[in-house]
Amino acid sequence: MDYTFPSLLLERAVSEISKLPGIGRKTALRLALYLLRQDASQVNALADSLVRLRLDVKHCHICHNLCDTDTCEICANPLRDATMVCVVENISNVLSIEATGQYRGLYHVLGGVINPVEGVTPNLLEIQSLIERVDAGGIKEVIFALSPTMEGDTTQFFITRRLAGKKVLLTALSRGISVGDNLDYTDEATLGRALVARTIVKDT
Repeated sequence: MDYTFPSLLLERAVSEISKLPGIGRKTALRLALYLLRQDASQVNALADSLVRLRLDVKHCHICHNLCDTDTCEICANPLRDATMVCVVENISNVLSIEATGQYRGLYHVLGGVINPVEGVTPNLLEIQSLIERVDAGGIKEVIFALSPTMEGDTTQFFITRRLAGKKVLLTALSRGISVGDNLDYTDEATLGRALVARTIVKDT
């Protein structure tokens, strides 16, 4: 549905909001009108938080998780098991696994999965930094927590080949997670059980 906007500023706001994933122009208009009804201080706080998010958020130099400093809270926590590294596709996967309360090791965020169709090649992912972490010593187990899709399996296979010959246990989440499902939409109970019942990919 096309609207005739009474204000060019409103039209611009709707246009920008509708660029967000999952938000159409109708929803964007509703959000823009909602913001117009709020105090200027609330709108300024929202705008400031978004600008600071974009400009100031950092990626952990160890695991590539999001953080406010050079090292994320998980990597900096001495109570975490540094001998275990859980390999995930993205930041939301870290949040999902943490919500299960079943894992106390560290993470490694790849930043995606291998997908030649979309131009995502291994060199565009944080795979080499994972190999370097393993080579540095101290890691006894690498857990693959990638979505059970063709792209996820391809990525797991590629990394497994890169880690061949290294004295590290390779495991993967139990396939209690349905093949083809996205890890982002897996409920916490299923994800927790899959993490506990992970399977061995390669023994030491």
